[in-house]
Amino acid sequence: MKVILQQDVKGQGKKGQMIEVSEGYGRNFLLPRKLAIPATADAINTMNLKEKAKKAEEARLKAEAQEIAGKLKDCTVKLTAKAGNGGRLFGAVTTKEISEGLLKQFGMNIPKQKLVLDEPIKSFGTYQVKAKLGFEISGTVTVSVAEE
Repeated sequence: MKVILQQDVKGQGKKGQMIEVSEGYGRNFLLPRKLAIPATADAINTMNLKEKAKKAEEARLKAEAQEIAGKLKDCTVKLTAKAGNGGRLFGAVTTKEISEGLLKQFGMNIPKQKLVLDEPIKSFGTYQVKAKLGFEISGTVTVSVAEE
């Protein structure tokens, strides 16, 4: 019996996959629990359309991420912070501050979770911060920290 999975089923497959199962397993376990639907011609067409739409959405998101990565090269986020003696900051510049700076200065909404700091920024200067945008695409933001 061929069925299309509606949810991930351990040992069988992932959601949206069409698999071959025994009659009893399909009729007595998968179908009553709404884990799968019978693979009729209509259901197969629906599955193919959903898969096509998912691929189109992924392609759009990937193109958007590449566009943002290109824009990030030209961005220099200017931040100010209070400092103590020796040019050291009170505290550190966080990814949240960098994200807010990108939004205010350039109108680019990049969540703080996507910004990666190798080490905390604790002194004045210019730093390169990596932004992981998904789909293995990353960009680099230049952050300039000045005294308040």
